[in-house]
Amino acid sequence: MELISALPLAAIPFYAAQGHECALFEHAHASRLPLLLKGPTGCGKTRFVEHMAARLGRALVTVSCHDDLSAADLVGRHLIGGGDTVWCDGPLTRAVREGAICYLDEVVEARKDTTVVLHPLADDRRVLPVERTGELLKAAPGFMLVISYNPGYQNLLKGLKPSTRQRFVALTLTYPEPAVERIIVETEGGCTPAVAARLVHLAQALRRLTEHDLEETASTRLLVMAARLAAHGLPLTVACRSAIVDALTDDAETADALAEVVQAMIGDAS
Repeated sequence: MELISALPLAAIPFYAAQGHECALFEHAHASRLPLLLKGPTGCGKTRFVEHMAARLGRALVTVSCHDDLSAADLVGRHLIGGGDTVWCDGPLTRAVREGAICYLDEVVEARKDTTVVLHPLADDRRVLPVERTGELLKAAPGFMLVISYNPGYQNLLKGLKPSTRQRFVALTLTYPEPAVERIIVETEGGCTPAVAARLVHLAQALRRLTEHDLEETASTRLLVMAARLAAHGLPLTVACRSAIVDALTDDAETADALAEVVQAMIGDAS
């Protein structure tokens, strides 16, 4: 089966592939299989989904999951308006009806009852029971369920059960190889190739640090933010301090140590 981009390249959000993830996404969509994305913060999971939705010509419904997100928030609820009670579809229900791609970002942050709602959509049934209206919605053609999470934050209280995991095709994304990351930083940050190279070199050094208690390390997203600041005239060391160092830690000693790494790797480059 030949899979062809549905939109002109200019209309597709920029994404630099790390491997065969684009082909995997296309074939998962064609095979009506749900997809689980794993990877650290800022490695490009959301941009990847945006890119693929545009490439396939499908509408995209994105939900940023959080501690208070419930199944009702996804499916929908009755609302009172003008003296009447009317049903309002949630984002998941809209995607099912319209045949859109539904992307649940950081799904493990949501309340546990949300994953139960996903089960009948993520297997061969491809249906969504809407208990409050009595409907059993069959997913429209083109519908795809994509979920993501950051394994670095997983613990016993926040993890996917095997019964949920094994319904999905899984894809692990990480920070790109330096050559690819330089292209991303230059393209998205609007900076020169030299600045992009210095930022990626800095990121490689920061990612090798193990003595500092950091929840996350320098992501590609942070590099792009620093590049944008530098492209608008901010000295590169100042841009790195604001967009990378102070974004990674609130601890003064750790920040000073990271700033020393920045100074050593970046110097007075602009």
